[in-house]
Amino acid sequence: MKFHFEFDVKKMLHPIQHQHNLMLIGSCFTENMGEKLQKHKFKVMDNPNGILFNPVSVAEAITAYVDNTIYTAADLFQYNDAWHSWKHHSRFSATTAEASLQKINTATAAAHAYLSNADHIMITLGSAWIYTLTEKAPQAKHGSVAANNHKAPADWFYRRLMAIEEVLSVLDNMIHRLFFFNPKLKIIFTISPVRHLREGVIENNRSKAVLIQAVHHLVDKFDRLYYFPAYELVIDDLRDYRFYAEDLVHPNYQATQYVWEKFLGACMDDDTRNLIKEIAEINIAHNHRPFNATSAQHRKFMASYHEKTWQLQQKHPYLDFSEELQYFAF
Repeated sequence: MKFHFEFDVKKMLHPIQHQHNLMLIGSCFTENMGEKLQKHKFKVMDNPNGILFNPVSVAEAITAYVDNTIYTAADLFQYNDAWHSWKHHSRFSATTAEASLQKINTATAAAHAYLSNADHIMITLGSAWIYTLTEKAPQAKHGSVAANNHKAPADWFYRRLMAIEEVLSVLDNMIHRLFFFNPKLKIIFTISPVRHLREGVIENNRSKAVLIQAVHHLVDKFDRLYYFPAYELVIDDLRDYRFYAEDLVHPNYQATQYVWEKFLGACMDDDTRNLIKEIAEINIAHNHRPFNATSAQHRKFMASYHEKTWQLQQKHPYLDFSEELQYFAF
């Protein structure tokens, strides 16, 4: 009996390798994938603005990286004894405007430098619903889109669903800016499998449909774009609430791991996948905590993995095993 509908995922024309620089931007699902990539020694910059959900906020963030935008106090607002940016996650908020700007401008400059030499950017879109600022919202142009609401009053925002044409225009302009800024860049688009049920079940499906239609139009238009079906793998392949967390919104560990394995198969070649297996073995050994750290058996275990790690470091000098080598040198 078959309990899920497994489908083939189209392979990426230009596979990801450990030598590549990757930028990830978008929803919280992006951070799940970024964590796995970093764990397996890929060079990753993950969400320089913090988590972003809608196409407008993603495009504005990327454009700011391209332009190396310098933010000023006029771009911030004060609420609940802290300073915030409508374009950034709350991790950039601070008790003074100077501290907030320091974090924001440092992250933007780093993203500008990293993106200029990136090989791949993975963009995960979560929702086509946008929250534009009303005249009651401080320090913002009326009608601009908030990337994060910072728990501000509801009457500071007006909610609406983007039309497909709007999404296409916003992303198309962003793509042209990216390719002009970094001609070697490849773009991976995904749609987040996280369900935005706060918007409503029907509203969530309308939103995902807009994003899917727009992204596939762009992937068909540009030869350096690739679509990885993270959304379809969870919604149509696994298709069971067993693969969601208790909130029935976020995919659980098993679902994320399943998508990760499909990602490896579609976006990486055999040599890269084999290297990942070797790194995973070292990760397991690195996380191992012995019952008796002074035993001869444990010393032999540590010496064995120090040698394995050292050999792998010599074979792949672009990887950084300094932390593991120090640990195994016990």
